[in-house]
Amino acid sequence: MNIDYPVRLTANCLFLFEHPEMEVNDALLDKLADLARLYIEPAEREGLKQDLQRMISFVEKLQELDTAGTEPLLQMSGSVNVLRDDIVQGSISRDEALLNAPDTDGVFFKVPKVIRKE
Repeated sequence: MNIDYPVRLTANCLFLFEHPEMEVNDALLDKLADLARLYIEPAEREGLKQDLQRMISFVEKLQELDTAGTEPLLQMSGSVNVLRDDIVQGSISRDEALLNAPDTDGVFFKVPKVIRKE
């Protein structure tokens, strides 16, 4: 599978779970691939269709549960915004930080250029 854009397959697949009676076929797989900007190798198609069908079956099974009277769960624990206090501690010197660097100018780390301006 070649990905040419960030994949948001789960968000774009949400409509599958709202309509679980949908059949996972080549047209649906093509639509999902287009939405996620994916190229799906022909050899991977059958496996992906089976995986999507299993996901839909799982959601169908979850929809059988009686959730009446169950409060929505936003977090797994009752703790909210548990933060530690900031503690001022000593740090290493610049010379110690640069000691194991592969390349420096004596003040900063030197790294290869990764963005070219054209």
